[in-house]
Amino acid sequence: MLIELTALHWIYVAFIILIIGFMVMRRDTTIVCIIGIFIIALTATGSLSHSVSSIFNSFSYAITELLSTILVISIIVAMSHTLTSTGINDVMISPFRKLIRNPGLAYWTIGILMMVISWFFWPSPAVALLGAVLLPVAIRAGLPALGVAMAMNLFGHGIALSGDFVIQAAPKLTADAAGLPIQDVIDASIPLVFIMGAVTTITAFYFLKRDLKRGTLQTSSFIIKDLSGEDGNKPALLTLNQRRFFAILVPILFAADVTSMSILDLKGGDATSLIGGTSLLILLLISLTTHKNKGLEKTTQYLIEGFQFGFKVFGPVIPIAAFFYLGDSGFTTIIGDYLPKSSQGIVNDLGIALANIVPLSKEVGAVTLTTVGAITGLDGSGFSGISLAGSIASLFAAAIGKGAATLTALGQIAAIWVGGGTLVPWALIPAAAICNVDPFDLARRNLIPVVVGLVVTTIVAMFLI
Repeated sequence: MLIELTALHWIYVAFIILIIGFMVMRRDTTIVCIIGIFIIALTATGSLSHSVSSIFNSFSYAITELLSTILVISIIVAMSHTLTSTGINDVMISPFRKLIRNPGLAYWTIGILMMVISWFFWPSPAVALLGAVLLPVAIRAGLPALGVAMAMNLFGHGIALSGDFVIQAAPKLTADAAGLPIQDVIDASIPLVFIMGAVTTITAFYFLKRDLKRGTLQTSSFIIKDLSGEDGNKPALLTLNQRRFFAILVPILFAADVTSMSILDLKGGDATSLIGGTSLLILLLISLTTHKNKGLEKTTQYLIEGFQFGFKVFGPVIPIAAFFYLGDSGFTTIIGDYLPKSSQGIVNDLGIALANIVPLSKEVGAVTLTTVGAITGLDGSGFSGISLAGSIASLFAAAIGKGAATLTALGQIAAIWVGGGTLVPWALIPAAAICNVDPFDLARRNLIPVVVGLVVTTIVAMFLI
């Protein structure tokens, strides 16, 4: 099949290379994306005013596509603030303290708890919910603060965030960029996420045990960070019975959500909406019970804090997503019908053209997606570049003729493991801060396990394509 490549296609490729280059240099890519949108629009339309308008339209399109994701994360973070400030999280986690009797149990208990909580609350709020409560217990059991930070990082910002099976923010971004249904990407990511997680966490635990035996990794002093903003000397906002009630109610409600998703076959946006609505109801109930007459004002305050977090996380993502939406169906909506009649979208056109010139193998595709994903994670967000990974996965899949969902999932996993909070030091700050460890030390401890995990996962992906 012959595809007509125009100046639009080559400009798109040029800006992809520029974006990757800026990410490698650890520079912000927002301006590059905006210039790319402007030049593509100007080339397509020849109209200066239309091109300027297209910048705004692309942002509007991206925000519209991402709004439900931003909203649900903001609400979940707001709800997590209520759990932390009222002490409900202490009661929720307290039964697991009995399991933490030695360093090994501490590592795996904290890690698995972090993974499960992160699926529903996202990792940054989960660090606040879990870390301050279980860190002292783990240290008393003989696990150094650095080991606690590693467990929270690898299981939360690694396994939970790279799959993101419940909230589905990550697969939403990559699936949209690759032009795939979100469920296809989630299904393809399941084996890769757990292989990556198992290899990485077991490798990390091996090195942790080895260094503890050698005495080269000692339990260090620590300072518990109060992330709730509450003064520890103030009286409890809820009685013990009230905290116990909510500590039981919250997991029951989320378990009911998961059951409903299975029975009613809720996926994608419907599943996200159910989690978001449940979180909002929990927030309202706890806030009104806790603050009584001031509950109306405190609820708004919690929501503001949540939205501040949500837009802070997704602020850098919007310009990049806006650019990469031009590679697929977003082009017509944002700029207009200016592509050739035979075009199947810029990315698909490039993939077909590439297949005609250089037949690519699935091995080359898998290695390339892991590399691209890792590079996009260097900015420390993990999310800002996964649209690029999805776009390139679509391009390679068109060239290979198969494996779009697997390649997309592989790029997503690599990007988030590197940039979402396990390797890039400035993305490690939440876990490092609450454990009072150096984020650079934490990044160094994570490096070998994560690299080993990426290599094994990439090899497995080659067989799954």
